[in-house]
Amino acid sequence: MKANVGNIDRALRLIIGIVILGLGYHNRSWWGLVGLLPLLTAAIRFCPAYLPFGFSTCAAPETKPGEPPAAPPAQ
Repeated sequence: MKANVGNIDRALRLIIGIVILGLGYHNRSWWGLVGLLPLLTAAIRFCPAYLPFGFSTCAAPETKPGEPPAAPPAQ
């Protein structure tokens, strides 16, 4: 599994997950457990919903001046 969740996306997922869990607890609803999904994807830095679209919020690897860009990984 290649990481496809960047730092800002990860922070937002943590906040959203905690808010959903808190609302579920406050309202005494099992629906609050849905908040575990964003927390899990933030923890493992991988979102399966991004795969079909080839989407990633991770930063591109930096290259040094005069160095050719890195080749995409072979699949």
